[in-house]
Amino acid sequence: MSAADPQAPLKEFQPSREFFVGIDSDGCAFDTMEIKHKECFIPNIINHWSLQPVSKYAREAAEFVNLYSKWRGINRFPALLMVFDLLADRPQVQRRGTRLPEVPSLRKWVETESKLGNPALKEAVERTSDSVLKQTLVWSEAVNSAIADMVHGIPPFPYLRESLEALAPKADMIVVSATPGEALRREWEEHDIAKHCTVIAGQEMGKKKEHLQLAAGDKYQKGRVLMIGDAPGDLSAARANGFLFYPVKPGQEEESWQRFHDEGMGRFLSGEYAGEYEVQLVTEFEAMLPETPPWKR
Repeated sequence: MSAADPQAPLKEFQPSREFFVGIDSDGCAFDTMEIKHKECFIPNIINHWSLQPVSKYAREAAEFVNLYSKWRGINRFPALLMVFDLLADRPQVQRRGTRLPEVPSLRKWVETESKLGNPALKEAVERTSDSVLKQTLVWSEAVNSAIADMVHGIPPFPYLRESLEALAPKADMIVVSATPGEALRREWEEHDIAKHCTVIAGQEMGKKKEHLQLAAGDKYQKGRVLMIGDAPGDLSAARANGFLFYPVKPGQEEESWQRFHDEGMGRFLSGEYAGEYEVQLVTEFEAMLPETPPWKR
């Protein structure tokens, strides 16, 4: 990956097959969402942001944002801000008088930075010496360290490998993810499936919408580009580019992959995916992830 332009692998990507498939990783290809957030992200949020007095509520907020809401799968930095905002709005937290993090510089960075990853954050820290950005980087690096230490030996969902092997002769494939590239490469290579993907695009290469646009925009015929994901952000990235979407339903991942392998893939390759079939799948998927947290319902 070019240090000068981290998006170079996407910009330089050229089709070699008739079809294109983008695949999300955490929670979609691998059953890693729960362990990463519950064992790595959330303990480090509580520890590094001094949320011990309201740890119960911090955990509930972080699990809702990252796992059980329409924001599932979003980048870690805007997700962190959402956790802080949900805590600030919760009466139980207000009554405890806990001082929550004030992070205006982080908010500004999230609003203005297009490549929300540690490399860009490190550059911002070196440029500004901002204490909040420094703390955010320390937290983010601690999360990465915890993931590297804990998350391994988790195989891809059943029917993912079989789907990749069946698609390989007919479709170009890339990984489209908000996870750091180093973790993605480690996980995909550990299980010998990285070989099926021309590019493994993580957060350092920009947002998922950019990944798809740079790699596949105007390079394939209409109806021949598909994004596979488990989160509304994956759907949004596909729709922003006018591409098709196949949902891997949270909690029903194995069934989703078997259905793709047995049915959806064939429809996509035969041009019979768009329309009523896709609409039904997306409607079912969108109904699974709420916008309102359970403590407000």
